[in-house]
Amino acid sequence: MVGAAAWDVVVCGSLHLDIVVDAPRLPRLDETAVGSTWKKVCGGKGGNQAVQAVRAGARTAMIGRVGRDDFGDMLRANLTRESVDTAAIGWDETQGSGMSVAIVEAQGEYGAVIVSGANLSLSGAAAMDQWQALGGARVLVLQNEIPHATNFAMARLAREAGAEVVFNAAPSRAEARDLVALVDVLVVNRVEAADLSGLPVHDRASAEQAATVLAQQARAVIVTLGGDGLVMVERGATPAFIPAVPVRVTSAHGAGDCFVGAVAAELARGTALPLACATANRRAAAHVSRIT
Repeated sequence: MVGAAAWDVVVCGSLHLDIVVDAPRLPRLDETAVGSTWKKVCGGKGGNQAVQAVRAGARTAMIGRVGRDDFGDMLRANLTRESVDTAAIGWDETQGSGMSVAIVEAQGEYGAVIVSGANLSLSGAAAMDQWQALGGARVLVLQNEIPHATNFAMARLAREAGAEVVFNAAPSRAEARDLVALVDVLVVNRVEAADLSGLPVHDRASAEQAATVLAQQARAVIVTLGGDGLVMVERGATPAFIPAVPVRVTSAHGAGDCFVGAVAAELARGTALPLACATANRRAAAHVSRIT
């Protein structure tokens, strides 16, 4: 089945129109902070990862849902410009498109609030139908911004079809634990690794412990540590550490999505996971420094 797959990567996930505000810092409770600039950015973890997979050289299609509104038009048009196939992105006639507001601080760190909207109406049955209509893929990418039941159904279908399943368990949610056993590559940050493993994660050593526990279910686990690098554990193997590439951070917004999309693209072309991680790490560093 994998050899006959129509796509290198299929991303099943979220689409959000992000309003990104530049400000000196995040506002305190009850404070009205003064920003400097704002812009519209087409995002959502699913959409971002699909774009990054294409930029990393993978033939990529997106399964998702948007509202019948201006934001939905913008999101679909952006993916088309980025050469992501949008045939499997459906329209929701009753809910608006997903959106978020992100505040980027002067040092490049950010905080965000999302409103999921139409993303939550993507059912497992509809997503599975779209996977079949697309003709499958070598790699399926999932995140936690669509219903858990949809993720679960898609992971099981992809595994049965012989595809690799990459699950970025972000943002953190408790029911994601049920999905880990169906995952080939689990990608999490410190918070998500701690929530899924039940262990505190604050440095390289604790990340290795959490990843080793999670690798008893997933085939491989990657814990991203931002500027402190990343830890990778394949089931039964010794943890590996990849240091961060030293760069001047312009904005950390979308760094994780860049990494996940690049990992998926590398896996689709048959790259071994350690090398895929190293390549994706370099691409994410270029992304946060806006070299690319």
